Amino acid sequence: MVRVRLLACASAFALFAGGAVFACGDRTGLLAPQNESQGSSTGGLTDAGVDVALAFDAGTESALPPIEVTHAPDAASNANSCPDAAATLVYVITEQSDLMSFYPPTGTFTRIGHLQCPASRIPDANGTKPATPFSMAVDRRGIAYVVYNSGELFRVSTATAACRPTGFVAGQQGFTNGFGMGYSQDPQGSGETLYVASDGLDDPAAGAPRLGTIDTQSFRLQVLGPFGSALYGAELTGTGAGDLFAFYTPAPDGGSISAMAIGQVDKTTRQLARNSDLPGIDRGCGWAFAFWGGDFYTFTAPGDCGGPPPGTVVNRFSPQDGLTVRVAQISEEIVGAGVSTCAPQQ
Repeated sequence: MVRVRLLACASAFALFAGGAVFACGDRTGLLAPQNESQGSSTGGLTDAGVDVALAFDAGTESALPPIEVTHAPDAASNANSCPDAAATLVYVITEQSDLMSFYPPTGTFTRIGHLQCPASRIPDANGTKPATPFSMAVDRRGIAYVVYNSGELFRVSTATAACRPTGFVAGQQGFTNGFGMGYSQDPQGSGETLYVASDGLDDPAAGAPRLGTIDTQSFRLQVLGPFGSALYGAELTGTGAGDLFAFYTPAPDGGSISAMAIGQVDKTTRQLARNSDLPGIDRGCGWAFAFWGGDFYTFTAPGDCGGPPPGTVVNRFSPQDGLTVRVAQISEEIVGAGVSTCAPQQ
């Protein structure tokens, strides 16, 4: 999400050919992680120093118990549904439309490409301006879905950044054009569902933030109902064990820039089952997050939203000990993050 808030495969990935999905290595579009001794290929974009800077306790002020991750066999054990699970990375999109992968163990980013999605223009004080990415989710085949602040939803290859429009119609069920997104494993079978969270910060008239789903075959948005708690500006991430988490602020007007938390959402009742506050996390002008290897990675852009791009700070929150540690920072403003439900769970 972005606020002022106007907010390694050997073969190429052909996302669309004859209506079918193809992937590098004849498997999925999920890229292989870098060797941990390998540097980032972002041309000096990163300033990653793993386990540096701040470290503080979290979750001590919440009335709910702190979040915990369901322990289940890694999705990698299911060779049919997750053939490339061991090679799953976190993917991020910037407001500048650059698609990158992020490898959590080393805190390094790798550029994949620049999105050339045919997004429309949106009104601004000087007439119109190009729409920009707002949020992102990634399915287990390595296909990313990127929503722009115009409400348009695009299908993107995580191997090549190739982009095409979808049949999604903006404004369905009264959802705001910008919404958080994340996949979570279904309770039965090997399927997964794309969950979306209405924003609630830009348009108070839209009512309380709501949870919904998008069918990526019909591109129909189904509203499940309002959240049971105040989850404003929520970004979503899920796991291969079926958990769903929200990175949000509890204040309808955005409130304090450091009033951020991670909530564990019951997908049936939409209630918060558990919650961990994140004191010291400045959400700033843009924010995103993802689950990987038992921990949560938050991407936030603290600073002056009216000036040059503030850059992004990456923090790792561990639900096991409640500690948050800064692990990286880059000069671009990350507004969306996505990770497959095939990602390592612990």
